Amino acid sequence: MARPALRVEVTKKDQKELRKLLSGGVQQVRVVLRALALLQLAEGVGAPRISDAIPLTPQAIRKIGHRYLEGGLDRALHEKARPGAVPVLEDSQNSVSSPWSVATWPEGRAWWTVRLSKRL
Repeated sequence: MARPALRVEVTKKDQKELRKLLSGGVQQVRVVLRALALLQLAEGVGAPRISDAIPLTPQAIRKIGHRYLEGGLDRALHEKARPGAVPVLEDSQNSVSSPWSVATWPEGRAWWTVRLSKRL
């Protein structure tokens, strides 16, 4: 038995915004694909049929529709912010300069480098 089609009523204002987004400017590919899928859902096309034309799975397309219904256009097109990795250094450790950054240059040199070599 087939899953019932997801009914997504996209407002005229949001449809206009989606078409504006698709008509010009540089956008992330994932945002463009989500916008295309959402416009197709608004026209009543089923997720499996949309996935034939757009490289997204039917499940991903249904999630886009559900996110639109729950949180609007911005939620459907963009991901939530992620917490990111835990910082390795604390702020006080970040501000400490290395001794090499404050060293004076040798006389008569415009620049110099420190080469670390392995002595045998």
